Amino acid sequence: MPTYRDEAVVLRTHKLGEADRIITMLGRQHGKIRAVAKGVRRTASRFGSRLEPFMVADLQLYRGRSLDIIQQAVSLGSYGDEISADYARYTAASAMVETADKVTGDDGGGPQQYLLLVGALRSLSRGEHHASLTLDSYLLRALSIAGWAPSFADCAVTGAPGPHSAFVVQLGGMVADGVAPPGAPRVSPATLELLGALLTGDWPTADAADERTRAQASGLIAAYTQFHLERGLRSLPHVDRTLHVEPALHVAPAGAAAASAHDRPGPAEPPRPAPGTSTTQEYA
Repeated sequence: MPTYRDEAVVLRTHKLGEADRIITMLGRQHGKIRAVAKGVRRTASRFGSRLEPFMVADLQLYRGRSLDIIQQAVSLGSYGDEISADYARYTAASAMVETADKVTGDDGGGPQQYLLLVGALRSLSRGEHHASLTLDSYLLRALSIAGWAPSFADCAVTGAPGPHSAFVVQLGGMVADGVAPPGAPRVSPATLELLGALLTGDWPTADAADERTRAQASGLIAAYTQFHLERGLRSLPHVDRTLHVEPALHVAPAGAAAASAHDRPGPAEPPRPAPGTSTTQEYA
């Protein structure tokens, strides 16, 4: 039986029989991996906690017909304890791994999606930024890598240079007044600046944003994410953003799918960040 190795981050697990689990992971080289960890639920399992959600491991696997088998797991990043100890971090991480599960396929998502997720979980576990900011930045970058990069500068329809004030989820982001549908929501300059900062990794700007601006940006990002993932994210409505202001902005998409997505609280190459900003893998 052939074997292979890969680095992988655990996305979710399911019970199998009395002592085993099916582990769904995002591999650096192999994309989505579904494999059986035999005996992992036993107290004396050799895997310990290395195959729990949010953990990163170096794996050796047997390739099976439908499910691979994990033979060995060496921990590369233990983020689960720090994340699970804080509700805001836990709900943000849950939305991240669910997003990664949806935007990557069995044929791989490239190392970029893996590096992005690992970097986001590491930053989240260390509390480097507010959990909701880390999540929103991750969502924008993951969608960009998948080919759904939003436009926050030029018009998403005509390419006319900005700044523009109308944001339309179905059209891909900011649009010029001439193509904006009636009732299209207007984005404040502060919110637009925050959205750009989250996409490019300008953390000084993102961390300095006030609560109302963060809430408005989060609502737009949630609507944009739910629209492009079609079935939406079950974990996103449960994210604890610990913001106590009512967002002044309400997205009113024309399509029923987008409208349903916004009701929840809240392939081209991705654009390259401007010089001096963080790459899609960096959160520091």
